[in-house]
Amino acid sequence: MAAGRGRLRTFAARSGECSETVNAGIKSLYLTPPREPKRNVCFESMPSEMLLKILSCLDAVSLLSLGCVNKRFYELANDNGIWLKLYSSSLHPKWKMKSKQTETVSLGCAAVHDKKPGYWKKEYILKQMCAFKSRVMRLVKFLDPYTGLPCKNKEAVKVSGLSWIIVLKDKNGKEHVVEKPKLSFKDTSVTILWYGTDWPYLDVLSTLKLFGVTPLLPDQSRPPNKNGPRRFSLIAEYYLGNLTESSVGVGADELVQLFSLCPGLLVGIWKEKNEIAFVMANLHYNQLLERSILGSATVQYTPPPNKPLLDDIDSEYRLHDYSLHLDLHGRSCMYLCGSFKCLFCRKRDIENGYLRLRVVNLKDNRKHFPITGTLGICWETDVFKGKVKDCFVMDLTLLDETGKPFWCFSAPVHMELSTRLSGLYDYMGHIYTADYADSEGKVCVEFVWLEETKEYIIVSLVLYVSTKKVNSWYGTNY
Repeated sequence: MAAGRGRLRTFAARSGECSETVNAGIKSLYLTPPREPKRNVCFESMPSEMLLKILSCLDAVSLLSLGCVNKRFYELANDNGIWLKLYSSSLHPKWKMKSKQTETVSLGCAAVHDKKPGYWKKEYILKQMCAFKSRVMRLVKFLDPYTGLPCKNKEAVKVSGLSWIIVLKDKNGKEHVVEKPKLSFKDTSVTILWYGTDWPYLDVLSTLKLFGVTPLLPDQSRPPNKNGPRRFSLIAEYYLGNLTESSVGVGADELVQLFSLCPGLLVGIWKEKNEIAFVMANLHYNQLLERSILGSATVQYTPPPNKPLLDDIDSEYRLHDYSLHLDLHGRSCMYLCGSFKCLFCRKRDIENGYLRLRVVNLKDNRKHFPITGTLGICWETDVFKGKVKDCFVMDLTLLDETGKPFWCFSAPVHMELSTRLSGLYDYMGHIYTADYADSEGKVCVEFVWLEETKEYIIVSLVLYVSTKKVNSWYGTNY
């Protein structure tokens, strides 16, 4: 009992102390004057004049990003005074104003009030884009004397901040963007490889679009910002419906099957899951930068038509003096790099709408040449790597007599085992054929496999150029 009374006394004492504390808090509540709550300063609630003063300190990319916040910021970010200040300071040094003048330019300049909102923003962007294009296109003028193609494509890609992306669209209209490709530059083409683990299901896909992407306002002093404003140039569009049935099978290994879509697209499909493993695009250097930069998001770049030079003296006008540069590679390895001059066709060799240009003759073993390595296309993903044999990527560049690119492509080609054996005395073995065709011509190649030396020998190479292409290019009538 004594212990119990002690606990009660302790509780009572604590209870009293608590009541005194509560009473003191109540007194202070009524006797102390109430404090005014802190007001939260909202950036959006500031006066427009003050916001314009702040926005005038931003660069063009920040202004474009701020204009996407809401309608009010869009209108403020379109202020002609701010953009005229940027326009005059960066593009026309003669127009540069003193600091006091640039601060009040939005109030008293006729060039501001006489123009619609956003006028100087459009002018600034257009001038920046023109300067950017001219800077990049200067690099295109440096041509390789052997291929007739621009030789500074890699430097131009770096300067322009150019990258390539693919956009997969499903049947419900949802888009899936794939970026960060792996690039492989060759003498006449670039191979672009996309891979990952979050590909959409193949059965629901309808189209694939290939875009060249560049910063809208590139800054040479800083790397391109992925989240900044960008410009899209449509390069090609492919239809993926019934891909395994409508496209050309290139080859397969233990893990993947390869399917080719014209022009130059290769899709790798997992065998067991029937899902995309990777996508590979082969882009020829001929007008590559123009196609990747000068097009729009919906319309591809259209090159200017060739102006033919007529010649009534030559009876076989434009049937001779062609030059061919041929590369065979497997993305990460080169198998063949050869140039052939003085190719010609006689009138009697024009058949079925094609000019025949014989590059390597089966009967002339002096022009037969070996292939370095075992032909195949190398692929990789996040986890696996492999090589699909009996196929390769062909880069063909046919130049006219002036050295101008006439017919160019970069595309995967598969090989087929022929039923006949080689009848050549020097090369006894199985014959493989590889053919390619598009709207401008056909290519037919024959290989002989030498079991003893484990190598291929090209014994025949013939080009068939469409007469429609020749007539359109030269203004002839074959």
